[in-house]
Amino acid sequence: MSNLDCQSASEIVIFGALGDLSRRKLLPALYQLEVCGLINENSRIVGAARPEHTLEEFKTIVLENLNTFVKEQLNDEVVTRFMNRLVYQELDFKDSSSFTKLADTLATGNDTRIYYFSTAPSIFGDICKGLHHADLIQDQDRVVMEKPIGHSLESSIDINNQVSDYFKENQTYRIDHYLGKETVLNLLVLRFANSLFSNNWDRDSIDHVQITVAESVGIEGRWGFYDGAGQMRDMVQNHMLQVLSLLAMEPPADLSAESVRIEKLKVVKALKPINKDNIKEKAVRGQYSDGFLEGSAVPGYLNEEDANENSNTETFVAIKAEIDNWRWTGVPFYLRTGKRMPKKHSEIVVHFKKPPHNIFKDSYSDLPANKLTIRLQPDEGVELQMMNKIPGIASQMRIQENKLDLSFSDTYQDQRVVDAYERLMLEILNGNQSLFVSRDEVEAAWIWADSIIDAWKTTGESPKPYAAGSWGPVSSISLIARDDRQWVE
Repeated sequence: MSNLDCQSASEIVIFGALGDLSRRKLLPALYQLEVCGLINENSRIVGAARPEHTLEEFKTIVLENLNTFVKEQLNDEVVTRFMNRLVYQELDFKDSSSFTKLADTLATGNDTRIYYFSTAPSIFGDICKGLHHADLIQDQDRVVMEKPIGHSLESSIDINNQVSDYFKENQTYRIDHYLGKETVLNLLVLRFANSLFSNNWDRDSIDHVQITVAESVGIEGRWGFYDGAGQMRDMVQNHMLQVLSLLAMEPPADLSAESVRIEKLKVVKALKPINKDNIKEKAVRGQYSDGFLEGSAVPGYLNEEDANENSNTETFVAIKAEIDNWRWTGVPFYLRTGKRMPKKHSEIVVHFKKPPHNIFKDSYSDLPANKLTIRLQPDEGVELQMMNKIPGIASQMRIQENKLDLSFSDTYQDQRVVDAYERLMLEILNGNQSLFVSRDEVEAAWIWADSIIDAWKTTGESPKPYAAGSWGPVSSISLIARDDRQWVE
């Protein structure tokens, strides 16, 4: 999807350079691109933040973070090159007049600027005003927006409007890091480069699909943010709908951003609404209580540090999603995501229909359906479950289930699995929007998600308790059991 070489030198300006995302993901990702020689030799990385720091102090902070968050041994020569790119700019994001200092810093740099908003979305508009005030926005510049882009359709429109007053849509890159994962990208290849799947990827061959994104962690000190968001806004509205749209979309005309986005948008728009009339049959929300994880006691959500004991926020969501189009009518997509589950585990399981007739009854009375499992994390790979004959000379043919397993770590042992942010940062540098979310997609996703959230409010539906370390509330089992199916665990 991208050229291997950066097209031109640029100024990479990270607003919020001392924040958690920048320290854990962005700077390590840029370091890895440096290792691969994928950053133009004249590009600079400008860290913009509120605290007063000298350049040397900033470099010390960055080096500490690289040592902490880069898994491989640091290369001294690469570190030296990387550190030479760094510039630090103290900046008050809400004070437009202070952006003149940034203008002075950028005046000696490259013409193309990439503005990465690694801050709260509530100040995206302030940053845009400051850039405009300092005459720092040109047609070739790009702006990168981190999620969450709003907490509802209305707030999303407001944030997007604030940015679009200064940046055109073809300059705007909305990040969803799931779109940079190797296994998510592999969905396009799996579906459209293999006739085995492309010719059997519809309601005639597929019985149902399960998408699970399980987290073993709790809220990790993010109470202030998470309690106002919940799992529906934090995971379903963005990550899970992006995966769903890639799974279910029609073949795009090509791999251009426009073609891929058009087909993804059609899927989100075709989702059947879930509202107060069908919410109890189509969706379940839960909240973890005290329990045990990996042999240790862990507190429930309401017992976390700084918790609001009356919080009604969901930490678990299960949904039966249905796509109302020719390809997928009658095929349910079961979505499940939650915190404090038994393990960190993200996967897609495509359940094909059973064979219509069984000629192996003597050996296997009930033939199981084939299953395609796409593991997103932690052990990325693809697995196909199928039937096979047991070797032997016995007169009765005996068969059993076997797995064809393509583990990325085993198959590509000499290649490091690229982190999602590395891929996305490279696409930003190359000006390729294919792996980024359009405004239309964001708003269509909010329309569908808002309907579910509003239905829970209208019906007074409280989250069902589930013990930390379990796979969610009992009602989530009932959600899929009503259709005579069960979750893969």
